[in-house]
Amino acid sequence: MWTCLCQLCFYLLSALAVAALSIVALVLYKAKPYPNIKRHKDEETFLDPHTIKTVTFPSLEDSPSLELSVIVPAYNEEQRLPSMLDECLAFLEQKSAGSPNFTYEVIVVSDGSQDATVSVALGYSKKHGAEKVRVLELIENRGKGGAVRMGMLSARGRNLLFADADGATKFPDYDKLEVALKQLAPEWRDDGIAIGSRAHLENDAIATRSFFRTILMHGFHFLVWLFAVRSIRDTQCGFKLFTRTTARKLFTSLHVERWAFDVELLYLAENLKLPMSEVAVRWTEIDGSKLTPFWSWLQMGRDLFMIWLRYLVGAWRIASIQKKEK
Repeated sequence: MWTCLCQLCFYLLSALAVAALSIVALVLYKAKPYPNIKRHKDEETFLDPHTIKTVTFPSLEDSPSLELSVIVPAYNEEQRLPSMLDECLAFLEQKSAGSPNFTYEVIVVSDGSQDATVSVALGYSKKHGAEKVRVLELIENRGKGGAVRMGMLSARGRNLLFADADGATKFPDYDKLEVALKQLAPEWRDDGIAIGSRAHLENDAIATRSFFRTILMHGFHFLVWLFAVRSIRDTQCGFKLFTRTTARKLFTSLHVERWAFDVELLYLAENLKLPMSEVAVRWTEIDGSKLTPFWSWLQMGRDLFMIWLRYLVGAWRIASIQKKEK
């Protein structure tokens, strides 16, 4: 009897080992070590509504010519985008008026939107001018991470902020991120990330959320800590500020283009030992989220595991390290 049990355990462990090796082999076979960033020709230009001409976007590899670039990823956001842009542009205009050295641009990235998102954004470009508001229209839906990356690669700022189109984070809290980033990185050539955080609101969120959503939230936070990021409590807040140098390193190495892209960005930052600061921001939940709690978080849980596994076995590598070695 004992011999049979030992043999059974041996066969089970062997089967598990074979399965694990098969998964690793499959991951290594299917994954490309560095992201293949494709850009359609029509995505290389933006429309200037005043001249009715298309103009080529600059490159993140160029030297900066503005103080701040704000990247707003938008997928079917015709309803929520106007209030966000109104608050954003009012704040930036006021800041610019008070400090002539402060210059900015807002890049709205339509992620294959099927509604009037592009028309709404072009209305702001026409009102404020293409020097201040530009619209990048992606041919197909890439995912939020893909949209943010395309905006970053097209930006002119010394510092680059991405902000969600729903306006859930109060835009004037940019000042808090700016102060935190300057403490980490006095110049744009230095590395640094200031991360908007809702961690201080977690107790309030638990009080208002259902038990099921609370369990999902804690489960996701545990998986983030287990597989990826341990120094940042809130990885998912859509309000993050990067120096230009840091944006170059991270967005050329980013593989994940869907919801878990924030986690990979911060995972890369931790591995590269880039300075980071988590900054409490004001945040209000806005109706119209594209996330469905269970299925979206299940997908993100899978993505977290795959991020960890692919970097662990060397299937994914960091592009900025490759450039440095060359």
